[in-house]
Amino acid sequence: MSTETTWDDVPDPPPGREAQVTLREQLACPVTAVLHRLGDRWSAVVVRLLAERPHGFNELDRRIEGISRRMLTRTLRGLEEDGLVSRTPGTAATGRVEYALTARGRSLRDQLARLGLWAAGRPEPTP
Repeated sequence: MSTETTWDDVPDPPPGREAQVTLREQLACPVTAVLHRLGDRWSAVVVRLLAERPHGFNELDRRIEGISRRMLTRTLRGLEEDGLVSRTPGTAATGRVEYALTARGRSLRDQLARLGLWAAGRPEPTP
């Protein structure tokens, strides 16, 4: 038996009264948190590239046109703090740092692909 809440489970407000959402409820909503993280300009792009394979910082910098190194650093740190990206330092001699999607990041990649199909107005492929 599923315990997930869907929009159909949310009761309608009484007639003549609008539903209210408090700031606390809004900030506690997991969907709000995801949209905040992915609503920036670069996070979805970084997730898409890391879905292909792990990348080094410089490689990501070269592949994403228009992003500053500072913004790439901030984006990667945010994704890492959210548990979507892992950061693996290389040897001291190379100084290379490799970024990869975590299991949670890979599951997000699948959801982003579905969202992309929805946004483009195409049906989702059946498994």
